[in-house]
Amino acid sequence: MTTSLFHITGEAEAFLPARDNAGKPITVIGTEAIRSGFDQTCIEQALNSRSAPGVTNLVLNPDAHAGYGAPVGCVMASPTHIYPGPVGVDIKCSMSLLQMDIPSDAIVDKAVRRRLIEAIVARTPTGAGRGQREAKKSRRVSAELGVQACTEGASKSVCEALGIPPEWALRCEDSAHFGHDGNTSTLHERLDKMRSFNGFAGFENKMMQLGSYGGGNHFGECEIVQLSDDPAMRATAEVFGLQDDRVAFLSHCGSRGFGNILAQRQFKVLEGFFRTWGLDFPAGDKQLVYAPLGTPEADAYLDDMALGANFATVNHMLINALVLEAFQEVLPGTKGQLVYFISHNIARQEVVDNQLSWVHRKGATRAFPAGHHALKDTPFASTGHPILLPGNPRDGSVVMVAKPDAVKSCYSVNHGAGRCMGRKAAARNLDQKTVDADFETRDILYNARQYPIDEAPNAYKDFKEVLRSVESAGLAQQVCKLKARFVIKDAAEADD
Repeated sequence: MTTSLFHITGEAEAFLPARDNAGKPITVIGTEAIRSGFDQTCIEQALNSRSAPGVTNLVLNPDAHAGYGAPVGCVMASPTHIYPGPVGVDIKCSMSLLQMDIPSDAIVDKAVRRRLIEAIVARTPTGAGRGQREAKKSRRVSAELGVQACTEGASKSVCEALGIPPEWALRCEDSAHFGHDGNTSTLHERLDKMRSFNGFAGFENKMMQLGSYGGGNHFGECEIVQLSDDPAMRATAEVFGLQDDRVAFLSHCGSRGFGNILAQRQFKVLEGFFRTWGLDFPAGDKQLVYAPLGTPEADAYLDDMALGANFATVNHMLINALVLEAFQEVLPGTKGQLVYFISHNIARQEVVDNQLSWVHRKGATRAFPAGHHALKDTPFASTGHPILLPGNPRDGSVVMVAKPDAVKSCYSVNHGAGRCMGRKAAARNLDQKTVDADFETRDILYNARQYPIDEAPNAYKDFKEVLRSVESAGLAQQVCKLKARFVIKDAAEADD
């Protein structure tokens, strides 16, 4: 058991000493039930990451489990180094939520929901490697427009070219990412160089994945919004644009094959850099390769991360535009507004302990409360921004808002429930008929013939306990619950 390693400081708070007590301990968010579920690999990766060069802070969230170098569900801050591992291979994997004005009773009829599923799938293909060619009503994205999307993100020009409401950019955590020097031109140069010298033969095909979900844990989910009874949270919900007992749509995906290629190449390049210069991998783990800030290697990674992040941003914006279009086809007159778009696989520059650092969030969500300086001049300055946390279709999802105490977790919370069972273990131990029957009993439809067994609710941690950890630690509170009515999902392996 790993529980004996923790020093308990609260019902859902603890710390894990760094190796040899070298530096600030690891902050652990989770109740005893959650802490006892952390596997040994997850703990070892957390300790490895904390002891890596330049790392000053590490947070283990309640959804944490073994990942790529660093645990999924962790936050890692460094003022001096950039680490690809704690970003991951699906750069800027994110959540977005679209609020529509349709009352819940408009989709009670299963036939209506089936038509909506068909209309969405006709526009937003699912599955690894799939793109616009598999969806008759998707947008066609040329290589030229793809370059613009990757270098500009959700700019007014890109949005207009793809039929995305440009005002949605105001409801993005980051609507655009820039080169290491703050310039868009740097990204153009980087992309031109890669396409010229490295071939990038599949570039146009990767651009044709814009507006698609991919496989694995990526999904689209039709929800019913259930607001909190708390008057303060209802006021916050109004600022967010959430509407009680109305239909919303929650999406989870990232930078697809394009981001995967960028990340995998960076891992290979940095690994080669380590071997050439005779550097030791942190804790002997090559998945924890890094680059000191200011070096050409760091600049190249930051540029590639920005390219992948811009792709992911436009991908989400386009998915939401296509989903709204699908609803309008089936239910004419439907109106929709983006609530928020927020990442959980990204590195961002933020202030941590009065020091400007690169905050790496691997399966972790930013959580800025009301009054945070970074929210100045945004729609959420007085409330804090929306935090979109998916649980599972059976147990629901939530929208939360940060509280001031989120400072103790580097202004971060978990990104969902977190896996408690690997994909192969889920296939071995869970019964397909039982999983499908559970969805039938709860009247939740899905697009596949069978619900992907490795994505079944029981393959994930107890979402209620995860949320209890966040709330008990004082990091955030619930604004609303989201009740699933149907799911768009693919059984194929994800790009990440």
